[in-house]
Amino acid sequence: MSSNSLTCSRCSSSPWTAKQNKLFEKALAKYDQDTPDRWHNIAKAVGGKSAEEVKLHFEILVRDLKDIESGRYPYPYPSGSSN
Repeated sequence: MSSNSLTCSRCSSSPWTAKQNKLFEKALAKYDQDTPDRWHNIAKAVGGKSAEEVKLHFEILVRDLKDIESGRYPYPYPSGSSN
């Protein structure tokens, strides 16, 4: 899935680092959908990304999860695997 290749008009072209992704996950847990200025808070927590970028990153994540859950992409481990 090449989701990170999507761009938006005011987004930087820099890819998301593993550290930024981890900070993004933690910020999503901290700032739920009812938090005022959610995307600005998450962008601030991540660093180096705009509110628009983190919102787009979230939308891509949700779409990817829906695709996986629908069976569009196979589970990465064979059944019976200990991974």
